[in-house]
Amino acid sequence: MTRPGPGRALAEAVRAPYWLDRPERPDPLPPLTGSTSADLLVVGGGYGGLWAALLAKRADPGRDVLLVEAGTCGWAASGRNGGFCAASLTHGLANGVQRFPGEIDELERLGRENLDAIAATVAEYGIDCDFARTGELAVAVEPYQLDGLAEDAALARRHGHHVTLLDADEVRAEVDSPTYLGGLWDRDRVALLDPARLAWGLRRACLDLGVRVHEHTRVTGLRRAGAALLAETTGVGGVPGTVRADRMVLATNAFPPLLRRLRAWTVPVYDYALMTEPLTPAQRDAIGWRNRQGLADTGNQFHYYRITGDGRILFGGYDAVYHYGNRMAPALAQRDATFTALADHFFTTFPQLTEVRFSHRWGGVIDTCTRFCAFFGTAYGGRLAYAAGYTGLGVGATRFGARVLLDLLAGADTPLTRLALVRDKPLPFPPEPARAVGIGLTRWSLARADARQGRRNRWLRTLDRFGLGFDS
Repeated sequence: MTRPGPGRALAEAVRAPYWLDRPERPDPLPPLTGSTSADLLVVGGGYGGLWAALLAKRADPGRDVLLVEAGTCGWAASGRNGGFCAASLTHGLANGVQRFPGEIDELERLGRENLDAIAATVAEYGIDCDFARTGELAVAVEPYQLDGLAEDAALARRHGHHVTLLDADEVRAEVDSPTYLGGLWDRDRVALLDPARLAWGLRRACLDLGVRVHEHTRVTGLRRAGAALLAETTGVGGVPGTVRADRMVLATNAFPPLLRRLRAWTVPVYDYALMTEPLTPAQRDAIGWRNRQGLADTGNQFHYYRITGDGRILFGGYDAVYHYGNRMAPALAQRDATFTALADHFFTTFPQLTEVRFSHRWGGVIDTCTRFCAFFGTAYGGRLAYAAGYTGLGVGATRFGARVLLDLLAGADTPLTRLALVRDKPLPFPPEPARAVGIGLTRWSLARADARQGRRNRWLRTLDRFGLGFDS
């Protein structure tokens, strides 16, 4: 078959996230108008905020919980990701071992419990999000990556993980790509799900429990008000409002924070994805993929991909794009050069699928920090708690983060608040222009390492020594 040009395959792709572009999305809830009060105000209607509201209300049904969201619940990262729900709280075991060696086994146990609890919540509330405990398959597409897979397998087994190392024939028996040289299947620590439906299901569960939710309500200011906090809000059309709250959870992640201190610890990085049209039975037979594992190759600029319940393939990653000055704008969620590159890489990976076309193309913002996993803290004398920096692995870790925030707000000394993961902060990013220069140099160096059989240059080795880095 003749391989199509990426332009032809992309020609009819809708410029919107596939997950959000469906008729079953719920109608928006009315914005907040006027003044109100709450025991707990949650700012942000993504996974972090929804889990915080849900867990707070479950723990104390009499607590008055109010959640406000500037858009609609799940419209940002929570509705734009690949739907990989991982047990890891540390952006992978290797990163966790490097940064938290003294408590990594406890973090791995907590991560597994967290994933089990997400599965239980999905079942309890009947959340129709196609939750499936498929595991994840990491694949080597260059010879040098095989040693890395073997090292990762040994590390995983030392920490009690059930993993299977596959040779080229074995991995291609699972998913048939001529680019695969080997694989590592982590069978039970990753689930796949429909990310928007998870967010919508959590929203519905919050409402059913009595959480008050106002969408299209932006918090524009925050100050003390005696023994409480006062949040100033703006709704549709600029209608003002205020919320007086005893406690507050800040779960805005990549978006400009209400706390100035957070600006040095995170940067917004744009990530991009494509979704194919549904595969025909013949196309599905050509690639196998009967076990529906999530997949990722193991380059520095890696691709992540998965097959949906209705037989589409999501294909994303590779580019991680930072814009000077932490710039964010709706137009930046579309980047034709990246979509063309992703389409080209897709057909390299699956040359059997020459007739496949893409139905959707979109981007979204990841809140990246220098340690690649979430950090936590409090402000206003412990009345406000925040979490940020999930770096693309927040689908699962945000539930754990919500538990941490509620413990912090309670002022409780718990096994969670004693963790170094919770007590320590990442190294900050430098101010501009050094921030943009450093990120740009790092991206260039990572691409160069991929082209040079993984050999890291002096810049990357320096970052390694200082525990810094940059990841898509």
